[in-house]
Amino acid sequence: MGVVVLVTGVARQLGARFVAEVRRRPGVDLVVGVDGRPPRQPPEEPAAPYRFHQLDLRRPALSRVLAEHGVDTVVHLSVSATGLGSTNRSAVKESNVIGTMQLLGACQKAPGVRRLVVKSTTGVYGSAPRDPAVFSERMQPKDPPGGGFAKDAAEVEGYVRGFARRRPDVAVTVLRFANIVGPGADTPLSEYFALPVLPTVLGYDPRLQFVHEDDAVAVLCRAAAEPAPGTVNTGTFNVAGEGVLLLSQCARRLGRPTLPLLLPAVSWMAVLARQTRLVDVSPEQLRLLTHGRVVDTARLRDTFGYRPAFSTPEAFADFAAAGSPGLLPPERLAAAADRLTALLGPEGAPAGPTAGPDAVPNRPRRPRS
Repeated sequence: MGVVVLVTGVARQLGARFVAEVRRRPGVDLVVGVDGRPPRQPPEEPAAPYRFHQLDLRRPALSRVLAEHGVDTVVHLSVSATGLGSTNRSAVKESNVIGTMQLLGACQKAPGVRRLVVKSTTGVYGSAPRDPAVFSERMQPKDPPGGGFAKDAAEVEGYVRGFARRRPDVAVTVLRFANIVGPGADTPLSEYFALPVLPTVLGYDPRLQFVHEDDAVAVLCRAAAEPAPGTVNTGTFNVAGEGVLLLSQCARRLGRPTLPLLLPAVSWMAVLARQTRLVDVSPEQLRLLTHGRVVDTARLRDTFGYRPAFSTPEAFADFAAAGSPGLLPPERLAAAADRLTALLGPEGAPAGPTAGPDAVPNRPRRPRS
């Protein structure tokens, strides 16, 4: 028999794309989707059959699903910053943490489970002014996340490490993704970048990293399969495109003006935006947009054996191309700069009629007595 893969979080864009891709992989006999809500679009029928179970991970019914289908690979993608159809923070936390605990309990009782892949985030490193320039997988954050999705992810990773100790026969992989972008990205950061004017913190221009959604799906597929010769796909890996972008560079590439404000004013605007459901700018995201975060991806390339197809600038460029044009499109700015350069002349002096060779230079006037 081939591999039977169970995927959580299939109602989200990343989960649906991963299901569609993993079903095309050779050796996969069945893909089982689990989520509290049905997928927005039923997946196509390329190769392996697909079964969907609508259930809440916080309920103990998952053990029955694992036993019914003989699942041997579990890919946990439902740990997310926002809840589908709910903005209640406590409900999101329960879904992330309690749902993961129930999933790990079901996997521990299922002797057929041989591989577990968990989607995490580089947010577990936090964002603080005393952070190192680059985080590696072995580093601990200077200021651990005090709440929100980053703290949920840190707690989830702790439970996953406990599961790995209790079930050493299971290959466990934790993937710490940077902010995922792309034409179909549906993350809180993509909602922030969709604003007509981007509020920023005065005096700060953070460094940001992104991973393209195509690379995210490819990494998940590699983690859910047997490792390629000479590589290891168990352990913890940072996943991000090479290079960094400053927040100001992101704004210019989107054609969106920035509105620099003092940190208290930006915090107040973030609270107001969450209350009015305009955009979900959480405190942890505000810290990211203040201090930034950069991670080392050497283990992803050298140990895991994957080099992202999109760098951070390329991934963001693809995301920007799929969005609506901003108030200050880059091509307009470039054209205006060219016109200004032509008016000022090659050395910045106003372009005008040049003086002839016989012209008498201006002489300073004598002061009147």
